[in-house]
Amino acid sequence: MTLSRSQVLLAMAITAVILLVTAQVWRSLADISLPVTFSWLALAEGVGLGLGIWLVSQVVYRVWPAYQEAALQYAQIVLGPLQRTDILWLGLLPGLSEELLFRGVALPTLGLVASSLLFGVSHLLPERKYWPYPVWATVIGLVLGIAAQVTGNLLVPVIAHVLNNWLSGLLWKATYSESPDVR
Repeated sequence: MTLSRSQVLLAMAITAVILLVTAQVWRSLADISLPVTFSWLALAEGVGLGLGIWLVSQVVYRVWPAYQEAALQYAQIVLGPLQRTDILWLGLLPGLSEELLFRGVALPTLGLVASSLLFGVSHLLPERKYWPYPVWATVIGLVLGIAAQVTGNLLVPVIAHVLNNWLSGLLWKATYSESPDVR
């Protein structure tokens, strides 16, 4: 599957709007308040968690060949057409919208395991052989959900998610964007 830069950016924007609207409607119907409070501690916790997730992801990428193949396929579809400056949107759009939906409203409504499973399923790729990617996303969903519960602040997983996406995207672009064929 090959998409253009415009198609990827448009898909990210439309997906973010759908997730944000879904989160807002769900939040209103379930009367859920979103605990988002800026503090230097929350910023530090989010950055620390984001760096930790990114580092562990790099280890998992290197030791689990099936995950590496799935992650490369996902990155080729999403990151391949993007320019380095577009990585800003790769961090912000999914980081904000997914956290508001999965940790902001699904977590308090459905619980940690169900919200994490939904997060994982949202990262499915078209081919079954790429199952490790949503499995890893489910694990990350658990970690981000626990962070939201422990800190009581949605800002922590938002920052972690955005930072992880930025770092992963920048590393992939630096490593693979000059190569015409990832494999």
